[in-house]
Amino acid sequence: MLRVAVVGSGPSGVFTAQALVQQETVPGVTVDVLDRLPCPYGLVRYGVAPDHEKIKSLQNTLRTSLEHPGITFLGNVPVGEAPGEIAPGRLRELYHAVVYCVGAASARRLGIPGEDLPGSFSATDFVSWYSAHPDSPPDGFALPARSAVVIGVGNVAVDVARVLARGADELAPTDVPHAALAALAESRVTDIHMVGRRGPAQAKFTTKELRELGALPGASALVRAEEAALDPAWDDTSGLPGITRRNVEVLRGWAREPDPARGRRIHVRFFLRPVALLGDGAVRAVRFERTVPDGAGGVRGTGEFEDIEAQLVLRSVGYRGVPIAGLPFDAASGTVPHAAGRVLRDGAPSPGEYVAGWIKRGPTGVIGTNRPCAKETVHSLLADAGPLLARRPPDDPRAALRAALRATGAEPVEWPGWLGIEAAETELGRSLGRRTVKIPDWEGLLVAARGGG
Repeated sequence: MLRVAVVGSGPSGVFTAQALVQQETVPGVTVDVLDRLPCPYGLVRYGVAPDHEKIKSLQNTLRTSLEHPGITFLGNVPVGEAPGEIAPGRLRELYHAVVYCVGAASARRLGIPGEDLPGSFSATDFVSWYSAHPDSPPDGFALPARSAVVIGVGNVAVDVARVLARGADELAPTDVPHAALAALAESRVTDIHMVGRRGPAQAKFTTKELRELGALPGASALVRAEEAALDPAWDDTSGLPGITRRNVEVLRGWAREPDPARGRRIHVRFFLRPVALLGDGAVRAVRFERTVPDGAGGVRGTGEFEDIEAQLVLRSVGYRGVPIAGLPFDAASGTVPHAAGRVLRDGAPSPGEYVAGWIKRGPTGVIGTNRPCAKETVHSLLADAGPLLARRPPDDPRAALRAALRATGAEPVEWPGWLGIEAAETELGRSLGRRTVKIPDWEGLLVAARGGG
């Protein structure tokens, strides 16, 4: 029987586990899905905006896989080499194979002066806050700002701009944590500037998310036509791929005067490159350099500058993988070196170690992209099954893992514990006159997992 540990319970981890138990090449594969958090689903739980119910419903698909009899979920299992963590070397002793599906947990930086001024945050921090990630302080954001700048023009930028622009009554039916809902209800933001350094045809959002931004009942989405027209595709979209053409057509519809009946304004700006955050003690503005197309798909600076007022700055310029102590790491790409999913140590495959998802290929693609990525890794693992089965790990690696954790004072959260968290979040919502409301802190999650309500 081939025993596999999958580290990470987001889409890439669950798709990997699913592919392993559904294949017919090697019979009797069992998979333990480990996660540092007590809750499964990764970015589907902690990265999808609360008002995106359809995408969040992917949790039901992931749930079905995690309830497969050949798969066991073990949360509250940190992997690394710090005290209280399970080292990768120890996992290699406990299992025939280990697949790391840990995503890309950190935000890329701008590398400009003033980036760390109070009031400047990564969009990742903001998403974690309104998604109730237990590493994010529940009171991490007060929103006294009048003007907010979102740097970036991808789907995460659209998400944070949309959440800022929504009224609290629109978010109340979602699972957004109660402290975040209260802060959003007190928000004084009237102007949200979503800014990209290139043009409309190079923006990375998808059309559905873009259209949602323009359909908010309490906000107007606005584009400056004279600015966007620096992009040669602004007036002639015929040569663009379908999704890009539709994006530009949506944006052209926003080149209008604001609707005074809508209280908030979302300004979508282009050809502006951030060069500094300005402020004395707290951010007060972002300085941008005007750019123009360079004729080769990029942009060049013009030496002309514009300051946009901002008491809140959210930097949305991408994710980056974080090294796991005990695993090789390519700092340039933010990934673990691999060949078709096999982890490479000093250029050679490391027996029994594999990667899938963003830590394998970088933060690219959509949720569905993780499925073929996982299948490639599983194909490599199964091709290695003969040598892997020749090893003799413990007959019950799960028991050994539990014992190792308990020796550090930790207790894994298994599937019944996760169901206890779900029940507690349903009860919390009921007590607040809402639907399900997420528990936003470690203590509350662990108490709920142990049946404490």
